[in-house]
Amino acid sequence: MSDDGQTALTIIAFVGSVFSPHYARARRRDGVRAVDPLQHCAFNVALYRPSGDLWSMSEHGRGERVVRAAEKLQLGRSTMRYEDGGARLIVDIDERTTHVASPLGQPLRGRVSLELGGGGTSEALVLDAGGAGRHRWWPVAPCARAEVQLDEPGLRFSGSAYHDCNWGDEPLEQGFARWSWSRLALPGGDCAVLYDVVQRDGRRDERAMRFGAGGGVQPIADLERRALPRTRWAVARPTRADGSASSPRVLRTLEDTPFYSRSVIASRVGGEIARGVHESLDLDRFSAGWVQFLLPFRMRRRRA
Repeated sequence: MSDDGQTALTIIAFVGSVFSPHYARARRRDGVRAVDPLQHCAFNVALYRPSGDLWSMSEHGRGERVVRAAEKLQLGRSTMRYEDGGARLIVDIDERTTHVASPLGQPLRGRVSLELGGGGTSEALVLDAGGAGRHRWWPVAPCARAEVQLDEPGLRFSGSAYHDCNWGDEPLEQGFARWSWSRLALPGGDCAVLYDVVQRDGRRDERAMRFGAGGGVQPIADLERRALPRTRWAVARPTRADGSASSPRVLRTLEDTPFYSRSVIASRVGGEIARGVHESLDLDRFSAGWVQFLLPFRMRRRRA
C-alpha cells in the first residue's frame, strides 16, 4: 500500500494454484496425491490505482516456465528471489492483464523490492489447530517496506508491505468452510494481523497478533467479532475489533468476486486506530459448480 493510501499492489505466487479450475479438475480425475502441483503453478498481480485497476493471473506447467529453488521461484517470465541472506525479496514482473475488467493483454512489467526486516514469527503456525494440522501459515515479514517501480504502466511508489507463505496437505475447501484475514498498519510502524478460520467441521480458530516494526510479536486480547457490510456478491466480511463505540468500516472494495473479497478497511485494534487490507474467502461458494465454471475467465493457462 502506498504511503498516501491511493495505490495498492498484490502479488501472489502459487505452487499448486489453490484457485485453479484445471488443478481442481485434475484432482477430481486422478486423486489429490497423483497430481503434480508443479504442473499447476500460477502468478497473480493485482494493481489498484485511481486511474484504473489492472489484474493478471497466468498458470504454468512444468518445464522451462517453472523453476523452483531455495532462494528463487520463476513462473513464466516473472521471478521472485531472496537477496542479502533473506533480508530482501525482489520480484520481477513480466505479465499481461487477463481479467475482463482490465484492458486485456496490457503489459504489467517492473520490479518490486521488499525490505523484509524483522518482526515475523520464527516458524510456521498451524491454521487448523485442534484439527488435522494440515494447513500452515508463516508471517515472514508483516511490517516490511516496498519500493515499486513499474515500467508498464509507468508508476513508482513506496509504502508499507507484508510478506507471508501458506501451504497445506489437502485442498483448502476440504479443510475450511471460510476464513478472513487482515493486516492493519498501526501508529509507529507496528502492525496487527488477524487470521480467523472456520474449519470444515465448524470449529473456529482465531488469531490476533501485534508485530513490532523492530521485532517481537504479542497477542492482542479482548477483540469482539464485528461484521463489515457484505459485498455485492453477498460475500460476508467478518472481522474483529475493540469493543468500543466506533465500528470498523470499509474504505474501498478492491476485489468483489462470487467467493472472495479484498478491501481496504479502517478499524480500532488494541486501543489504536488502524488501517489496512482485509480479505474474506467463502470456500463453500468457491466449490459451487457455477463458480468453477467462471474461474477460467480470470486467468490464462500456459503449458510447458
